[in-house]
Amino acid sequence: MEFIIYSEDKPDSLHIRQSARNDHLAWLKTKSEVELLIAGPWMDENEIMRGSLLIVKAKNKNIVIQWLKDDPYGSAGLTNKVIIKHFNWVIGK
Repeated sequence: MEFIIYSEDKPDSLHIRQSARNDHLAWLKTKSEVELLIAGPWMDENEIMRGSLLIVKAKNKNIVIQWLKDDPYGSAGLTNKVIIKHFNWVIGK
């Protein structure tokens, strides 16, 4: 199953994102039960990173939730909100 993970950063937290970014990127590249398909930051109207969008593949949503607990962005206190939704990938797969 594929899942979309949409996260929003806490207000005024760009410095946290920047300081945890290398660890976050290394974590995303680590082999796990979750296969990363697409990842990147989303930008506000001023082109400042304000959150992340990931598409992943996993057996179920609980595995994705557990996987996210190890994200350095979360540990650093960056994340304000996370939405995880099952995604039916039809075109571009």
